[in-house]
Amino acid sequence: MKPKPDHGFPGRDAIVAFIRANPGKIGTREIARAFGLKNADRIELKRILRELADDGTVAKRGRKIHEPAALPPTVLADITGRDSDGELIATPAEWDSEENGTAPKIRIETPRRPKPGTVAGVGDRALLRVEVTNERDGTPYRGRVIKVIDHGRTRILGIFRRNPEGGGRLIPVDKKQAGRELNIAKADSGGAEDGDLISVDLIRTRGYGLASARVKERLGSIASEKAISLIAINTHDIPQVFSSSALREAEDAKPATLQGREDWRDVPLVTIDPPDAKDHDDAVHAEVDPDPNNKGGFIVHVAIADVAFYVRAGSALDRDALQRGNSVYFPDRVVPMLPERISNNLCSLVPGEPRGALAVRMVIGADGRKRSHTFHRVLMRSAAKLAYAQAQAAIDGRPDDTTGPLLDPILKPLWSAYELVRLARNERDPLDLDLPERKILLKPDGTVDRVIVPQRLDAHRLIEEFMILANVSAAEMLEKKALPLIYRVHDEPSQEKVHNLQEFLKTLDLPFTKQGALRPAQFNRVLAQVSGEDYEPLVNEVVLRSQAQAEYSAENYGHFGLNLRRYAHFTSPIRRYADLIVHRALIRALGLGEGALPTDETVETLAEIAAQISVTERRAMKAERETTDRLIAHFLADKVGASFQGRISGVTRSGLFVKLDDTGADGLIPIRTIGSEYFNYDETRHALIGSRSGTMYRLGDVVDVRLVEAAPVAGALRFELLSGGQAIPRGRKREGARAERGAAGSGKGPGKGTGKKAHKERKARNKKDRKPAKSKPGKSKRGTSWK
Repeated sequence: MKPKPDHGFPGRDAIVAFIRANPGKIGTREIARAFGLKNADRIELKRILRELADDGTVAKRGRKIHEPAALPPTVLADITGRDSDGELIATPAEWDSEENGTAPKIRIETPRRPKPGTVAGVGDRALLRVEVTNERDGTPYRGRVIKVIDHGRTRILGIFRRNPEGGGRLIPVDKKQAGRELNIAKADSGGAEDGDLISVDLIRTRGYGLASARVKERLGSIASEKAISLIAINTHDIPQVFSSSALREAEDAKPATLQGREDWRDVPLVTIDPPDAKDHDDAVHAEVDPDPNNKGGFIVHVAIADVAFYVRAGSALDRDALQRGNSVYFPDRVVPMLPERISNNLCSLVPGEPRGALAVRMVIGADGRKRSHTFHRVLMRSAAKLAYAQAQAAIDGRPDDTTGPLLDPILKPLWSAYELVRLARNERDPLDLDLPERKILLKPDGTVDRVIVPQRLDAHRLIEEFMILANVSAAEMLEKKALPLIYRVHDEPSQEKVHNLQEFLKTLDLPFTKQGALRPAQFNRVLAQVSGEDYEPLVNEVVLRSQAQAEYSAENYGHFGLNLRRYAHFTSPIRRYADLIVHRALIRALGLGEGALPTDETVETLAEIAAQISVTERRAMKAERETTDRLIAHFLADKVGASFQGRISGVTRSGLFVKLDDTGADGLIPIRTIGSEYFNYDETRHALIGSRSGTMYRLGDVVDVRLVEAAPVAGALRFELLSGGQAIPRGRKREGARAERGAAGSGKGPGKGTGKKAHKERKARNKKDRKPAKSKPGKSKRGTSWK
């Protein structure tokens, strides 16, 4: 779409229409050229574009302008203020500004007679039903409150620093509040000691000077790593204490019996989990299918703890579980979705104890494909509790006292069935990224012992593939019964992300051809080409960043990463609320007894739940990641001055982020400390490029760094670069430098013109551009979760 220049100034609607018609391809210059605007008109154009970005109508990424990512019909949002008419304005609670630009604004419509629980105010977090509005009032969305999730709080978390005269100051742990200290009078200090992690209530603000606060709770000394996870728990408002009514329900719960269940106690199901697992909610078993029509096939049983039997819809346990959404796992503790009486006792499939379970029996053909499945409500008894490495060692010829008797009757049939399932998995060709995950091991006193990368075993893959089959079976059964459910969905990458990936791969002379519908196999072909190459980690990282983030939804649009048309989480109801909903739906669909999904649960109500638990899942991921960053920063605090090797894990206009090889710690190298020349940011190459030398530092490059600063409370590290960069291949240097010159520091486009005046202007601009952008140490752009 190219509008005809009419030499008149375009209206906002015309500009927005042009941006929508050219996604990710245009900037200010292209808009001005399309509408025939002169240089004198560009100031007004930039003002309009700034207004459109501020109100969320368009988004700006680098120097490109595009339509912002669309919001789903149901969204969790924070109410941030009011407009000039007094209407409440909200923004999405979870929004990737680096990826999608400024968060869109939502104008909240308040009915004349609001329902109880839907009256919201500034500072509240609420679940909204939203729709696009065409009104030109600076808010592209309007919404109504479905439910207020959390009322605004004045509680702040930080470190107490005592003053000599008594009292002290609070140093906030939230990076967004860095530098905003609070004054705490001696009478309001609550006996806090210097270095204590405390939570405070804001009691007074001032027009000048420091605001005042009162200590509400002492959480422990920050000198202990055991306090580190408390920072994330309190910062993200992760509920730690169960309601008294929920605890009472848990204590009053009785073990499941055979009543209304099939007796599977003689089926030798086993659990295979990490060695430090405290709850065991899935067990597996496989046997040769005796059916002559399925020669060479297997029957696979997957039994999952029957949480729905204990946690009934609308109960206190259910309300607490929904508020949490999922369990949160830290190196030193777990914040469970359900009380220990349920998660670690009645619903944990421990060996030798009868336990209620919801099980699926799947018939696997000799080609590895699932031929049929049936669901059963059973009473089972686990035959053994195994660790991944323990089971793998037995298969590899090193059985122990536990696995020796299990090897022939239980473990070998499991592996034989897995070999078949793997055939079908390879044919399906899901996204196959190689991204090792690190695990922090702690000493008994809670300090960091070491950081390891657990070996990826066939035992892990076996459980993963059997769980995927069970999840697919659950989704297929509920669709067949036409019952609403919560899907686990993963959208395909956007056109803009695919285009950006193609442009990046061109810099490595790697083809990425998109013909017809996008499939994971196209990404896998690229990953296979770089296997074993120096830049394999780089390509894996960039491919990951091109993917969308998986989420929960009551509407099915498939799972792109797994290459599945329908998929639902069924296998972990102890730690995920979505699985509990699926269990209840299966019980209702198949008439399996108590604990069924209520009949008034509709697609609309499940959409609200899906939106809420998608946010709690991202909250948990962020809290876990921040705790890891803080623990490792604490671990490295006494190693300032030491040298390390790592890889560039992020490239921004502020500098380079480096991930250390041995610990996986992330840190920042500010751009002002890199070399003696000005470095341009090349978004396509994911690189910083020297304006004179053409030296390039690119995502994935191996570099040597020196640790110059560690801030454990913030989880921040700052590095100094020791190694040199690589040279751009001849013929590409001038193109890259010319295309990106000035893009990093000042936001100005390429310099033009000749003669002394143009030379002076460029010189002055480059001098100004050398001033580094403010950066936040330790903030790295991570890959998104897609499974």
